[in-house]
Amino acid sequence: MSMHRFAIIIGFLGGILGFALSGAAFAAESPNLGEPISEADLAPWDINIMPDGTGLPVGSGTATEGAPIFVQKCAICHGAQGEGGEARALNAGPPAATLDGGKSIANFWPYATTVFDFIRRAMPPTAPNTLPAEEVYALTAYVLYLNEIIGENDVIDKDTLPEVRLPNRDNFIIRFPERI
Repeated sequence: MSMHRFAIIIGFLGGILGFALSGAAFAAESPNLGEPISEADLAPWDINIMPDGTGLPVGSGTATEGAPIFVQKCAICHGAQGEGGEARALNAGPPAATLDGGKSIANFWPYATTVFDFIRRAMPPTAPNTLPAEEVYALTAYVLYLNEIIGENDVIDKDTLPEVRLPNRDNFIIRFPERI
């Protein structure tokens, strides 16, 4: 190999090394967009609920208590009895082998705790994560009642909700069962 080629290769490798080192310097710099979130700002959104009920807050509710809350805060999108409107029906029918009849709590959700988690985290869509725990429990109870899963006066709380078994639960494949 000629000295000229050797010098080109060494120069090329030196350039790559210099580029890599300058890239590391750029990676260490911040784009100065926003600020790191504080623990206090994160706390209201750190609200994960596990299938076994881990993370459920204190509180309770029944379908009877949830019905007027549903009419006031949910019926505008989900219909007066959860039959659907602008948003999906919540009681589209019993569990089925196919979803041809629509997705509902009874045929598309594996855990009652997930229903609670979704209501608390995402509803109402114009003000997510604003419902008090008592209202979320009552709304969860009402939606479960609409799907004929619990009775009208069954009390739902952090102890009883994980015990509610949704009808189609065993038709789900749990990807990480060790995390439940």
